[in-house]
Amino acid sequence: MSMPFRGALFALCALAGAAPSSAQEIGDVAAGRQLASTWCASCHRISGRDRDPSRVPPDFGAVAAMPRQTEMSLRVFLQTPHGEMPRYQFSRAELDDIIAYILSLRSP
Repeated sequence: MSMPFRGALFALCALAGAAPSSAQEIGDVAAGRQLASTWCASCHRISGRDRDPSRVPPDFGAVAAMPRQTEMSLRVFLQTPHGEMPRYQFSRAELDDIIAYILSLRSP
């Protein structure tokens, strides 16, 4: 077996065993809950028990329950000015934590 072929075969085997990036956990759920309590709870119900989709602003439980809700859709939404929501400037880590918390509210 030639050296370039062995290298390519090794790389292919290494990639085949790698977990897909979508399976990786993002953020810290507990830190996200704390951030939501500090910054979001004055307008949103953040506990996850409330799931009224017609409430404005929406309950975090209703946001989490949206069928097509993803980490990426939340990231884009939270970084885009909309409605009456204040323009918070969260760090990447804070945003990851808030998203992790919202997604943790999904029903199993």
